[in-house]
Amino acid sequence: MTVTGDETEAGSASASCRVRMVLDRVGDKWAIYVVDRLGAGPRRFSELNRGIDGITARMLTVTLRGLERDGILTRTVHAAVPPRVDYALTPLGETLLETIGQLVSWADSHIAEIQAAQAAYDARSGPPPCPDAELPDEDAAAS
Repeated sequence: MTVTGDETEAGSASASCRVRMVLDRVGDKWAIYVVDRLGAGPRRFSELNRGIDGITARMLTVTLRGLERDGILTRTVHAAVPPRVDYALTPLGETLLETIGQLVSWADSHIAEIQAAQAAYDARSGPPPCPDAELPDEDAAAS
């Protein structure tokens, strides 16, 4: 069954939905870090895991699988003991490097403005979500 507009064959996603799914993948903060790190060349899982602060092994695995599924990177298993797996950008993935570089550059050059805006907003809106509260003195709590 064919539908007009953004809809396609019955059971498949609309064009805008497919674009949103791709943007969700490449716009994910972990995907951006992975693509950025692979821009310098192939990396092993452990190198990526150590090179991306805050990512868990599970989240890295999920991110790598999604990027591989989307054709952004390749996964190469080498016959060795223990098995060695390398990840590298595909030609499609390499096309993201310039865009990611522009985003990082933009964030770097505007960080002071963003922090000032955040401080002004927080001042108008009340205390920040995680104020630096003093912890109670344990000796005073015990008496």
